[in-house]
Amino acid sequence: MTARAKLQGMSLVGVLSLVGLGAATALVACHIGGGYRIGGTVTGLRGSGLVLENNSGDSLRISGNGGFRFSSGIDKGGTYSVSVSTQPGNPSQTCVVHNGSGTIDNTDISNVIVSCNRPGSVAYVVNESSNSISAYLILSNGVLAPVQGSPFSTNGQSPVAAVVDPNGTYLYVANNASNTVSIFTINQSTGALSSAGLPVATGNGPFAVLVDPADQFLYVANKTDNTVSVYEIGAGTATAVSGSPYAVGTTPSSLAMDPGGNFLYVTSYLEGLVSAFSIEAGAGILSPLGGAPFGTAKGPVRIGVAPTGNLAYVSNELSTSLSGYSLNPSTGDLAPLSGFPLSTTSAPEGMAFDPGGRFVLVADVTARNNISTYSISPSTGALTLSSTVASGSTAGNAVFPVDIQITPQGNFAYVANESSNTVSGFAVAASTGALSAVPGSPFLVGSAPHAIAIY
Repeated sequence: MTARAKLQGMSLVGVLSLVGLGAATALVACHIGGGYRIGGTVTGLRGSGLVLENNSGDSLRISGNGGFRFSSGIDKGGTYSVSVSTQPGNPSQTCVVHNGSGTIDNTDISNVIVSCNRPGSVAYVVNESSNSISAYLILSNGVLAPVQGSPFSTNGQSPVAAVVDPNGTYLYVANNASNTVSIFTINQSTGALSSAGLPVATGNGPFAVLVDPADQFLYVANKTDNTVSVYEIGAGTATAVSGSPYAVGTTPSSLAMDPGGNFLYVTSYLEGLVSAFSIEAGAGILSPLGGAPFGTAKGPVRIGVAPTGNLAYVSNELSTSLSGYSLNPSTGDLAPLSGFPLSTTSAPEGMAFDPGGRFVLVADVTARNNISTYSISPSTGALTLSSTVASGSTAGNAVFPVDIQITPQGNFAYVANESSNTVSGFAVAASTGALSAVPGSPFLVGSAPHAIAIY
């Protein structure tokens, strides 16, 4: 049965004894010793020569992924603005800063995220009925070539979702019928997978997985439990954080996060709602937003946040429509956009954005089996249908395109066709988002492919 049927020094006392209460208070409030420090995390870096700068002056050369901190401090009330001074080369990459500017209060800043684009060289397809992962090298023309050793066992039953962490080190797979997440180490040279250990227990019916942009936490939507589990991740392990699992709406079906990793959004399929949470930086702990949940149309099955971070869209499978929202980057609140819900004439499910947030691809399941490209208005968030292609059906047979993913460079898109046991590959026109089939598409995979992850 497919997933459709089953529908994370010295103590203060010592200081007081030496300097007295008044002096200690001044020490804490003014942060004597050079001001407050600005720092954060770099992910996805493979090239060399990355240089960051703060306030167009304080430069910092970055040699690898992980934490960073500028040496110069800023006093309370001062401002900071982190930017990329020099992009990495060998290989060439584009790194983008999130949470990079603000005003200093009474604390150091540690949540700046610098995300560097990944190579887009390997695609992983999870096959629900065959309990396997088909792995493919993405060739320069978009053709998929099997990775040696593929397919790989998921070490669980009914895998339905997968995600690669921002550093491209691990693949996480949700096993719906086993109530587990399997963790695999990715061979950086070949794309081959090896188990990182025993699968991790989740809630009942895990259906969606997500890793935060700083590569610190794993989030799992448990559809049967109506919860989200949160785990601290590292070195191939996953440990539940305090308070996990967290209650959400009925039948959580998808997860999304803003580019800065500040807010988490969860669709509730049977209720027609989006739950929303703020995320405690460095802890992964969830706190419900005051204005949530937010309404959708019937059957919200997937939510996506545009790369620009100020727009969100929901595919409503039961009402054959898309919902659109403006996203407040300060509060995380969603506000309905004018002109939505937008009819799609066929049941939409998977969606994927180009890296620049100029258009979104939507997989229409059931009757039409199409992939639709919508341009996004940067000023209003309005969607305009610009082109449509068949997802790979032959002789009129349904293929049920359930998931779609775009490579980090935005040049290719891949669609998991659940009913035909294939993946369709498309070249993506840079200016319009129009799709054209790559040579040899569609490609055979395992039984009932349900999700794709790209590294």
